[in-house]
Amino acid sequence: MQPKSATEIYVNRRQATRPQSPLLSLVVPVFNEEDVITHFLEATRPVLNQTGLAYEYVFIDDGSRDRTAEILSQELAGGLPGRLLGLSRNFGKEAALSAGLEAAKGDIAVIIDADLQDPPELILQMLDGWRAGYDVVYGLRVDRSSDTLMKRSTAGMFYRLFNRLANIDMPANAGDFRLIDRVVIDALMKLPERNRFMKGLFAWVGFQTMAIPYERPPRKAGAGKFNYWKLWNFALDGLTGFTTLPLRVWFYGGALVSVGAFAYALYLTLRVLIGGIDVPGYASLMVALLFFSGVQLLSIGMIGEYIARLFNEAKQRPVYVLQDVIEGAPANVDAANGQADEQADVR
Repeated sequence: MQPKSATEIYVNRRQATRPQSPLLSLVVPVFNEEDVITHFLEATRPVLNQTGLAYEYVFIDDGSRDRTAEILSQELAGGLPGRLLGLSRNFGKEAALSAGLEAAKGDIAVIIDADLQDPPELILQMLDGWRAGYDVVYGLRVDRSSDTLMKRSTAGMFYRLFNRLANIDMPANAGDFRLIDRVVIDALMKLPERNRFMKGLFAWVGFQTMAIPYERPPRKAGAGKFNYWKLWNFALDGLTGFTTLPLRVWFYGGALVSVGAFAYALYLTLRVLIGGIDVPGYASLMVALLFFSGVQLLSIGMIGEYIARLFNEAKQRPVYVLQDVIEGAPANVDAANGQADEQADVR
C-alpha cells in the first residue's frame, strides 16, 4: 500500500470537518443585465433547491443604468433570500466581487455571472468536490467556441505569459465561476490591495483545488460588457500585480544595450586609429538615435505602470463605495436542514 501524499492527507482531514448543513452564498455581480436576470433566477432557483442547503443570493449592482436593480429589488421584496448591494458607481467586476465576498454570510460561496455562460447545474458537482475535502472547486472551460477567434487567441497567450512570468500557477481557461470555502474567503478578505485581479488572487492564496471541465455556451441574452481595450488593461493589471519581471527585463535589456554600445564605440575608435578619420552616415545615426529613444520611452513607460499602481495603493481609497443595501428574505436554515434530513432518511 502506497503512503498517502500530503494533498490526500489534507483533503481527507478537511472532508472530515465539513459542516453537514452549510449556508451557501451565491455571489453574482451584475451590470446592465435587465435582459437576462429573470432567466438567471429561473435557472438557478431549481438548482439551489436541489442542493438541500440553506442559500442566499448576494447580488452586486455595479452601477447599472437599466432596470437591473429594480427587477432584483422586486424579487427580494417577493421573498427571494439574500441581498442586493448597490455600488455608488461602476467600480469594475473585480471590486464588485470583493464587495460580494465581503458581504457573503455563507460557509461556502459560489461566484457566478448572470449571463448563464456558466451552467448553474455545475454547482451540484462543485458541492460534491467540496464535500470531498477541496477548498476551491472551479469550472474549467474546455470549449470556448462561443467566443471570437481573437478573444480565444489573446486569452491563451495571456495565460501562457502570466504563468511563465508570475510566481503562481493560474489555471488556463478558468474564469471566476467557482466554489470557495469560508477559509478561502477569509484569506481573500485579508488582502488589502486596491488593484485587484481576482483570478490571480484566487491562485495566490492557494489551498487545495479541483477542476470541473465544462463547455461554455453563448450568452442567454444581452451583450457582453468587456471590449478589447478593457481586456488589455485587465491583463496589464494582472501581470503588474503579480510579477516584477518586466522591470527586470528592462534592466537586463539596458545592460545588454550598454555593452553593445560600448563594444561598437570601441570598434569605431579602433577603425579610426587604424584606417584614418571616417565620417559616419546620417541615416545610420538617425536609426540608432530613434531606436534607443524608443527603448528609453518603453522602459520609462513600464516603470510608470508600476509607479501608478504604487500611487493608487498609497492613497488608500476603498476598493468600492456602497450606496445602499436592499435585504430580501433570510436564508431558511431550518427548512433546508429538514430537507437534508429527509434526503438522508431516503438514502
